[in-house]
Amino acid sequence: MHVSQLPQPPWPEAYPDGYAVVDVETTGLGRDDRIVSAAVYRLDARGEVQDHWYSPVNPQRDPGPVWIHGLTSDMLADAPLFGEIAEELAARLAGRVLVAHNAVFDWSMLSREFARARTVAPVEHRLCTIVLSKELGLPLPNHKLGSLAAHYGVVQQRAHHALDDARVLAEVFRPSLHQAAAGGLRLPLHACRPLTEWIDTATEPRSVAAGYRSTYRPMSWRPNRKRPACPYPNPGRLEPGGPLVQGMRVAFSGDTNVDRELLEDRATEAGLHVASGVSRLTSLLVTNDPGSLTGKTVRARQLGTPVIDERRFAELLKDVAPAPDVHG
Repeated sequence: MHVSQLPQPPWPEAYPDGYAVVDVETTGLGRDDRIVSAAVYRLDARGEVQDHWYSPVNPQRDPGPVWIHGLTSDMLADAPLFGEIAEELAARLAGRVLVAHNAVFDWSMLSREFARARTVAPVEHRLCTIVLSKELGLPLPNHKLGSLAAHYGVVQQRAHHALDDARVLAEVFRPSLHQAAAGGLRLPLHACRPLTEWIDTATEPRSVAAGYRSTYRPMSWRPNRKRPACPYPNPGRLEPGGPLVQGMRVAFSGDTNVDRELLEDRATEAGLHVASGVSRLTSLLVTNDPGSLTGKTVRARQLGTPVIDERRFAELLKDVAPAPDVHG
């Protein structure tokens, strides 16, 4: 029998019906930063491109790292506000799994922008192509989009341009999806919840079609977020100079430059256990102020828990070691 005539494994019934491959360029990484451009490639259940869309966005502030995304204030002056594109963007996301490279970041930026427009992004689940590439065991030197593109022979034309990054991601996601399906891999889907600290419950949601331009104010409290149980055993404390290992218990204390929920989501997606406090089981504490007198930092000093700052944590997150095989 010719190879092309060999029977193909059935497509997993539990796989989603469609995907929205997304890329956004932003003024920065913080909770107050804004989107300056957005692109979406809509794919069908098997990853085939259905259509694509792109728009620049006027952030109503300095555009930030122009040397990265190439969009100047003059170029964005006549671009629509996010509220003016929110309805069309929402229609392209609705009923689909949001796919992005480092998806928690793109989701957090979109979620805040929709909240500013007094609405909610119609997304229930997201899929991170970094996480998927790790699940597939792809032999990549790192987890940058360029490395994933090179692995699949996809040529980048304009790196950090939202439309081209979304195109590249769509082209590498399709073979990744088929590889996952052939292996019967359960897709690493994560639930998308609105970032509740940005929702102003004193104001009724307004139609995004109206291009609502008013400012918003964050809530003064943040409800606890229930996270799924970490599937890996705790390997112990972070060793000096060593890597993060899946299953490590990480706690956070104090202000962070990147939004706390974003950091926690990144940790969870990397296979770490996000702990609400510091105990003898805590592997490390992340804080930018190790000399503070918060309960967590004091407890960490008492227990000798390793303490690192946010910047070091972000570096370690780029290459988290897999959990040891307890059955091996």
